[in-house]
Amino acid sequence: MGSVSKYRSYLLVLFALAAILLTGAPEALRNALTDVRFRLMQRQASGDIVLVAIDSPSIDAIGVWPWPRAIHAKLIEKLARAGAGDIAFDVDFSARSGGESDRAFAQALQRAGGSIVLPSFAQQVDLHKTIHLNHPLRQFADHSWPAVVNVSAESDGVVRRYPYGDTFDGGFLPSMAAVLAGKHDAGKKPFWIDFSISMASTPIVSYVDVLRDDPVAIARLKDKKVLVGATALELGDRFNLPNGQIVSGALLQMLAAESVLQGRTLRAASDLVRWAGPSLVALLVLVFWRRRSALIRVAIVCSFSVAAEIVAFFVQAKLSIILDTSLLHLAAAACLGAITLDEIDFRDLLGRIADRRFQRITMSLGDGVVCVDQDGAITLWNPGARAIFGYTAEEMIGQPFARIFAGPTAARAAFSVLNLPVEKLTSAGGTVMELDGRRKNGEMFALEACFSGWRGTDGRQYGAILRDISDRKREEARIRYLAEHDTLTGLANRNALQESLCTAIPQAQADAREVALLAISIDKFQLMNDMLGHEHGDEVVRAVAERLSSLVKAPNLLARLGSDEFAVAICEDNAAEQATQLAGRVCRRFMVDPIPIGMREQSIRLSVGLAVCPRDSTTADELIGNAHLALDRAKAVKRGGYVPFERGIRNELESRLILEAELARAIERNEFELFYQPQVTLGDGRLIGAEALIRWRHPERGLVAPFEFMSVVNTSSISDRTAFWVLRTACRQARSWQERGHTVPIAVNLAPSQLRSEEVVLVVGDVLAETGCPAQLLELEVTEDILVEDENAVEIFRRLRDLGVRILLDDFGTGYASLSYLKKFPLDGLKIDRSFVQNLQPHSDDAAIVESIIGLSKSLRLSVVAEGIEDRATNELLLRMGCKQGQGYYFGRPTPATEFEKKYLGNACGEEGSEVARRCPTAA
Repeated sequence: MGSVSKYRSYLLVLFALAAILLTGAPEALRNALTDVRFRLMQRQASGDIVLVAIDSPSIDAIGVWPWPRAIHAKLIEKLARAGAGDIAFDVDFSARSGGESDRAFAQALQRAGGSIVLPSFAQQVDLHKTIHLNHPLRQFADHSWPAVVNVSAESDGVVRRYPYGDTFDGGFLPSMAAVLAGKHDAGKKPFWIDFSISMASTPIVSYVDVLRDDPVAIARLKDKKVLVGATALELGDRFNLPNGQIVSGALLQMLAAESVLQGRTLRAASDLVRWAGPSLVALLVLVFWRRRSALIRVAIVCSFSVAAEIVAFFVQAKLSIILDTSLLHLAAAACLGAITLDEIDFRDLLGRIADRRFQRITMSLGDGVVCVDQDGAITLWNPGARAIFGYTAEEMIGQPFARIFAGPTAARAAFSVLNLPVEKLTSAGGTVMELDGRRKNGEMFALEACFSGWRGTDGRQYGAILRDISDRKREEARIRYLAEHDTLTGLANRNALQESLCTAIPQAQADAREVALLAISIDKFQLMNDMLGHEHGDEVVRAVAERLSSLVKAPNLLARLGSDEFAVAICEDNAAEQATQLAGRVCRRFMVDPIPIGMREQSIRLSVGLAVCPRDSTTADELIGNAHLALDRAKAVKRGGYVPFERGIRNELESRLILEAELARAIERNEFELFYQPQVTLGDGRLIGAEALIRWRHPERGLVAPFEFMSVVNTSSISDRTAFWVLRTACRQARSWQERGHTVPIAVNLAPSQLRSEEVVLVVGDVLAETGCPAQLLELEVTEDILVEDENAVEIFRRLRDLGVRILLDDFGTGYASLSYLKKFPLDGLKIDRSFVQNLQPHSDDAAIVESIIGLSKSLRLSVVAEGIEDRATNELLLRMGCKQGQGYYFGRPTPATEFEKKYLGNACGEEGSEVARRCPTAA
């Protein structure tokens, strides 16, 4: 095992070197080194070959491309007169051009006596890599020498080698450069072009200058070999050369021809020479391995590598041989790597790197980081730990770890973790604990510690990340308090009540005890808020909470559930009896004892609902819900008192919900109908109008009277839809009767929800326009509670009257409106409630009230209609009191529209024989 470790670094290097050889890196390095030598050994062109360039000035001067071949014929004549030698064209002549132009070029070739070289080029024609050789046209080939111009790029896209020629169809075709140089051999392999020949030293003349007989250009052509080819960028014939050069195809042909002429056709050394270099390096390693110092070995390998490269430079410059030193340099680099690895103690190095990295990280952390050895002594103390505990690193290094904990209990808990197996401490996230810490000044605080462990060179080691979580604990306590308490009163909130009941109810059920809940509400709290402001309302809530707190004793829980609602959970023995007594005390105390609010005393009454578990419910949600149902009943029928929950309350609510669902379906199925009750003049029974009254024709129960469902309709979501349907149906009926010659104003009851919406005026206007009903045929009846509750009613009434609609105050005398409302609101008439009319007797209290209402109406110029007239005596008494209009069963019950027409519109109103007229005193 020891002998293997000696060679471990070299084995690693050998594997790395083998991997590099497989990647193709040696070839890339060989090319790069060869290119550098070309750049360092610059030489001049021979000047024996001149390039006649088809450049941009030539294209601009002649003005068309491709040029007519007559121009090339003219060029041949110019070159012949200039005394040029061999002429080669790097221009495609494989396709026909103009007939005359082609003949002119062929004749020029013939006159040149076969000294012209024309190009051929191989081309792939299909996916099967079939090669086709494009020759010049036959008429040109008969009078010229053929030469192939194809070149191939290396894998990196750079052209480095050039062929002497190629074999096509069993025959050898020389390359253009070989023909120009006069040296071509079918047996030779492609050679490396000598790119050290300076491109700038290559003689080039412009095509157009030759055509113009420019003396300078002509003088440069005498006794020279000429290559005609394109150099213009717009012709796009470009090749990548070493050292970042990009040249045209013609210049590439020139460089290849120069390489042949100068004997600079470079060739690669044999593979034996290629592998000799790395072999010598390996031999050097074996000879000097560990017999000399690492520095001497490095110097020897580097010197050998530099010497090899100098030899390769001169061999390439003088002997035109390319020595491949890539493997030698790679072997030298591998050797240097092996020497480096051999000299490094990696375990120690990695340990030092890890230690330094750990030190940098821990010293920059805001958390406290403490390291402890297996004896419990502190070995590392970072600035974060100093900020938490107040001790410096000098004070704590070497001290026992237990010193930072408050008391032996916390220390024992910490060491119990450190005594765990290392495998558990190295698990993801470590082991986290909350302990009590102690600062240098003796202060105790909440400390979070995350412990971890590992096996080091010195045995078991431990680390702890420490955080001062005092602020977090305080914030958690504050959040917990806010989550469980009401911010205004400091009482428990709904969440705390729910949690308390969820805990108390199972315990009480297990002990066969009861849990009672009082739901408490401040009567008319919203009115106080609206009249006196929300700040006053908050003071009232705080004062009520304070008084309730004095009445509710532990272990019972007082909570605030909403703006004006409280709850008391009673978990004592005899909870139901205790709750009943407490409810009575609460109601009596608030009824007789006003609450001081600022500089005044406020009379407050509370309504209380009471529910008991398990008598009324079995869960916290049911108990809270039943207590609220009892509270709703108390606010409805017993304000200022308490109501215990009864099953009938929930049954009534369930019946109401069922009725609401049926009513919603009823309006969808058109089960509602309008009945019409006649309104007449009491003196002669003349029909003056009708009141539209809704009826429900239930598919199973038959005709349902309004008192059974209208209270639910007016407080449900279908209130507006139902009221709109009544309004539109009544207006459509009034218009229908008008079209048949009967002018019958129809009174419609306006729902409270409609009047509270400012859009009621637009709705009424739209209905009148839609049905075509004149506004004077529509009367809207409103109740007194609307006048009291809605401040916007005055403006809405004015806008409705502007439409031409009459407004009547219905059920007058039964509400809470003061007489000032009759002056304030723009009304057209009053309707005396039936409760004053049905048992009306002379000299009775009802008679006095009715007579006062009639007199008041006359004074205010309001019409008055008496409701509930059921006999002749009542009719005559009202007539004597001065009431001129009325309605009731005496004149006719509410009936459907068709029946109403037969009874009251079949004969002329007031005529003898009319059912209404026969009942009137004058008719008798």
